[in-house]
Amino acid sequence: MIAKVRTNVRNNRRLTVRDIADDCGICMGSCEAILTDDLHIKRVCVKFVPRLLTDDQREQCQTIACDLFERSSEDVQFLKNNVTGDESWVYGYDPETKLQSSQWKGPTSARPKKGHQVRSKTKVVLLAFFDSEGIVHHKYAPDGQTINKEFYVEVLQCLR
Repeated sequence: MIAKVRTNVRNNRRLTVRDIADDCGICMGSCEAILTDDLHIKRVCVKFVPRLLTDDQREQCQTIACDLFERSSEDVQFLKNNVTGDESWVYGYDPETKLQSSQWKGPTSARPKKGHQVRSKTKVVLLAFFDSEGIVHHKYAPDGQTINKEFYVEVLQCLR
């Protein structure tokens, strides 16, 4: 029975426990026990990546990374002279943690309550530029702004 379960999984790794149990003619509990206890496999979710790279793109990334590593090994100041940037979507609210909102209360007063923070519908792009010391410049894209090369030129002129 274990061999039949193993074959089903090898043929299609996306099968559910129910599908495998039905194919093998066993109950789901027995099938799950075989998968986890005997075959030592578990079901995991796929990892999302921004995009899958081709072999050429991977090779180019590795070449650039090796070049940067060599430069930083030769010149101690190399990384201190670099500024890098990142863009991210941020919501228009500033949540306060449970600890930050704590307060003193007397023995007879009711415990303070804090409502659950709901994400604001306001969502903007934040462009942040930083070096080895920290953030050197940031800019929130105005509402409705198209992020294109003209916008980036303007941001980079402010950065400079």
